[in-house]
Formats: sequence, C-alpha cells, structure tokens
Amino acid sequence: QLQLVESGGGLVQAGGSLRLSCAASGRIFNIYAMGWYRQAAGKQRELVGYITTGADTLYADSVKGRFTISRDNAKNTVYLQMNSLKPEDTAVYYCYVIAGIAGTMYWGQGTQVTVSS
Repeated sequence: QLQLVESGGGLVQAGGSLRLSCAASGRIFNIYAMGWYRQAAGKQRELVGYITTGADTLYADSVKGRFTISRDNAKNTVYLQMNSLKPEDTAVYYCYVIAGIAGTMYWGQGTQVTVSS
C-alpha cells in the first residue's frame, strides 16, 4: 500500500509564499504522475496541477505563473511552490499520486492553506 504524507501548510498574508511537500512511502512502483488538488469551504475539489514522470506539467488557469510543481523522483516527493498568494487560494490542499499497473489514484491527508488579506 502506498501512503502520502503532506507538510507545509499554514497561514500567510496575501502576496506571500508557501511550499507544500508530499512524500510517498510504502509499496511504490510505476508512479505516473504526482499532483495537487484543492478544496475551498463550500466548493468542489479542483485540480491545481500535476507533473508526470517525464516532468511535463499542467496547471489550472487560476494558478498559472504563480504556482510551480516539481518532484524529486529519488525521494518520491512532489512539491508545490506557491507565490503571490491570494485570499482565494485559501483551501485544503491534497496531493495525489497515480501509480501501479492499474493506475490507482492515492491521496494525501490534506493540509490547510489560509491566505489573509
């Protein structure tokens, strides 16, 4: 079984930066993509972005130019660098991994990011 542990959330003022980390452990094989979703209070979960094994990335329009996703394959860790944060970025951020022969999606526990105005 693959487990994901997130860290790095917190409270930051608008215009500030935060870096989230998500480390995979356990039975790890064939990781195809790693990425992030977020869910604000009262809203549906939305994709923030992801990075493939080949380092291709995709971002939601709302975060393009401000957020960067990177990964350390040796550490099985994905990062989300968030700059120029806005109050509307406030949400619980969930990392995910698509791995295994069946392409199973695994989720982290979520970490709260709060941006004050």
